[in-house]
Amino acid sequence: MNTTEDQKELDWLQMENPELFSEHARKFSDLMMIYRCAIREVQTKLEVLNDEFSVRHRRNPIVSIKTRVKKPLSIARKMQKNQIPLTTEAMAENMHDIAGVRVICAFIDDIYHIAQLLAQQDDIRVYRIKDYIQMPKPTGYRSYHMIVEIPVFFSEKKEYVKVEVQIRTMAMDFWASLEHQIRYKKQISDQEELQKISQELLECAEIIAQTDVRMQNIKEMIGEFCEVD
Repeated sequence: MNTTEDQKELDWLQMENPELFSEHARKFSDLMMIYRCAIREVQTKLEVLNDEFSVRHRRNPIVSIKTRVKKPLSIARKMQKNQIPLTTEAMAENMHDIAGVRVICAFIDDIYHIAQLLAQQDDIRVYRIKDYIQMPKPTGYRSYHMIVEIPVFFSEKKEYVKVEVQIRTMAMDFWASLEHQIRYKKQISDQEELQKISQELLECAEIIAQTDVRMQNIKEMIGEFCEVD
């Protein structure tokens, strides 16, 4: 995308008015800071749960935690696509995935265990849940999504902030990461080729899902076990 198009998509900045630009930039910067703080709060909770589980059961249900704040241009594109006014107020009210935390687990039951432990904390509000493990997307995508609201304490106020938490196994994450690169990073215009690739990806997703289930079954056959240092 060229500079002219970028400027059109970010028209809330209104470059012709320096004072208005400065005010919008300050509001946007403040909001991004709030989202970064909310991510740290959620990440800390997950790390505490993982540490506790490690001590009590001598293994970690969480393999890794990845975080991100959506980029400004990506936010603007999504708001325009959904016909949301390009203001920070509308952004905070309507965009629920600006702050994101991705939790990678070892087994399927770890996903639901972590989700339950997070949801039952008394300062967490669960705004929405989408279980793409039980009900995968037509593409084959599987993951457990939660939109949670978490309080962030500042010097003069407490603010509840929405954070999207995606919880998935290593196998689910492997498929989702490669599917994103294949489908979106490479623009495929030929519909026949696109359909063939989509079918291949769907079949790979099914194989990976079966592997996840088999690994879960093996874990249950073994029973309680601990990781080897």
